[in-house]
Amino acid sequence: MNGKKILFVSSELVPYLPENEVSLMSYETPRMVNSKKGQIRIFMPRYGNINERRHQLHEVIRLSGMNLVINDMDMPLIIKVASIPRERIQVYFIDNEEYFKRKATFTDENGVLFPDNDERAIFFAKGVVETVKKLNWSPDIIHVHGWLASLLPLYLRTYYADEPLFADSKIVTSVYSKGFDGNLDGNMNKKILFDGITEDSISHLESPTYNNLLKVAVDFSDAIILASEEISEDLSEYITNLQKPLLPYVSLQEFEEAYANFYSTEVLK
Repeated sequence: MNGKKILFVSSELVPYLPENEVSLMSYETPRMVNSKKGQIRIFMPRYGNINERRHQLHEVIRLSGMNLVINDMDMPLIIKVASIPRERIQVYFIDNEEYFKRKATFTDENGVLFPDNDERAIFFAKGVVETVKKLNWSPDIIHVHGWLASLLPLYLRTYYADEPLFADSKIVTSVYSKGFDGNLDGNMNKKILFDGITEDSISHLESPTYNNLLKVAVDFSDAIILASEEISEDLSEYITNLQKPLLPYVSLQEFEEAYANFYSTEVLK
């Protein structure tokens, strides 16, 4: 890992959100790379339930101020940063008043998915890429965690296919059992088609379920990690049939060596 540049893009991360499988591994994996002298950048959404004062978030003016077009609407991009003190790890937050001000992550107080979660995922994917372009930082590996981040592989390999900064980057997607019930907005695929992405690329999203969202993510990834012990049979079978480099589930206690070896021998080979 010495000197390798790894971009971590996650929908959840401790200590900014409660601990679960996604948020914990989204923290532990970059911590491991950092300890092995790799260079890291971490991106996550700036949800309204993140306490900005406690975690000392502040806006980065030189990175903010861009507008991203989402379904023919101009949406301002705001970038904030904070540091995880004990690890000296900096985290970049993708923010927008319309998408991320509400005091919750994915659902309302009744547990109902926000109707614009699909647009939030598109905005997050584009926001990460545009910010990394401004940083002029070319990652060796881009590691995706969590379903709200799962459109990033698609956008990198289609919408941003000609971007030289990512020409040699390898994409790894971690697949978790933790998802959502039901469907995202029924017009999600049309909003993605607006960006000139072909129907063939997103045929799964005619029914935007959790499993189908992850199928799109792994379709455009170079390697896959099974990050939960229990993955649905449908998703597991689909991933196996892709015949891409695959790391089976490894417990938190044993993941460090397994992930580092997978990066070195399978992803960067």
